[in-house]
Amino acid sequence: MAPTDANVLILGENGVGKELVTRAIHRASQRRHGPFQSVDMGAVPESTFDSELFGHRKGAFTDARADRAGRFQSAAGGTLFLDEIGNLPLANQAKLLTALERRQITPLGADRPEALDVRVLSATNLPEIQLHDPQCFRRDLLFRLNTIVLRVPPRSERREDIPLLARHYLRHYAEQYRKPLRELSEAAQQGLQAHD
Repeated sequence: MAPTDANVLILGENGVGKELVTRAIHRASQRRHGPFQSVDMGAVPESTFDSELFGHRKGAFTDARADRAGRFQSAAGGTLFLDEIGNLPLANQAKLLTALERRQITPLGADRPEALDVRVLSATNLPEIQLHDPQCFRRDLLFRLNTIVLRVPPRSERREDIPLLARHYLRHYAEQYRKPLRELSEAAQQGLQAHD
């Protein structure tokens, strides 16, 4: 899927590596030399949503002292990762949908729209059934985001990954704290793999 320009929706529990998946897709894509922008959609206040995603022009509102590029403009030629898309309020879902449908945005205070040149990857930890509930998520937006759906299984279904991850972090922290590398004992490895 990486070499295409298709939008990808990544589903999975917290901590399964959804952002790592998006970065791997970007690195293997035709847009790998362009920027990778990430935005936590649950952390964007409703009052600044338009400015954060679409940018604004100087004077568009009281504190707009200079032009500011939004996340879409900052990701031009590259990839925009919309993390925690399931936390986006319905009113802002409509604004995002319009931008994706038209493939253009209008910064606050601007007179004319700007064309979008960005690949959109999104992720959520919401159960898939909730994404199909119109009270939680717009079906038309889901249609735009889920050209390809990638389901990342929970760690409990990937127990063989645990020793690899544990060794990675042992190496990482040994280097960070300039300590000798320690190995994971067989008992510790089995204990980690047995833990849900």
